[in-house]
Amino acid sequence: MSLSSLKMVIQMQVIKTNIDGVVIIKPRVFKDARGYFFESFSQREFDDKVAPIRFVQDNESMSSYGVMRGLHFQRPPFTQSKLVRCVKGAVLDVAVDIRKGSPTYGQHVSCILCAHDEEGGRIANEFGEALTSSVSPLLSYIGLQFFVPRGFAHGFAVLSETAVFQYKCDEFYHPEADGGIRILDDSLGINWCIPTNKAILSEKDTKHPILKDFDSPFEFNAYKF
Repeated sequence: MSLSSLKMVIQMQVIKTNIDGVVIIKPRVFKDARGYFFESFSQREFDDKVAPIRFVQDNESMSSYGVMRGLHFQRPPFTQSKLVRCVKGAVLDVAVDIRKGSPTYGQHVSCILCAHDEEGGRIANEFGEALTSSVSPLLSYIGLQFFVPRGFAHGFAVLSETAVFQYKCDEFYHPEADGGIRILDDSLGINWCIPTNKAILSEKDTKHPILKDFDSPFEFNAYKF
């Protein structure tokens, strides 16, 4: 089958989570003796199956085992939706609902994102049957993507020796609108899958407020996506 023919039949599977609007995306992957091919993003399919969002900025970070980044957001009027994936190694990715008035305020969705490499495969197998139901049951799948809508705090922990993390944003970065809640707030009930004594955080991320002391700038139903 030619590359052009493959593109005509490629579809992405969208899996709903316990919080409305937060979804896991499983691209269709074609493998043969040469390797693999998949379409990592299609504006047409994303509009049809997730939301009509126009991403304007792509970011990439590299981190070592134990690094935790988050839980971040941008304050209005510069709020962001994000589509995230891991292209080397593996991370535990988390979205926390911080929309005032939301029936799921303070709740989270977790998903292990594993790259199409040896380390990603190892992490998928290692954690596949060892985690609680609060983490996505799709742990054996490699190449998942995670959509985080506006009104959520986002963060991740690196599970592999090294991880390269990519994300698309629908609003440009505005440092003056930076915000966050503390990533190691026990009240959030997040299983980060790494020992807390191995966690590596920036000084900035250690100073974010815990959820109970946080005055959210987001309102439920204020954002469509």
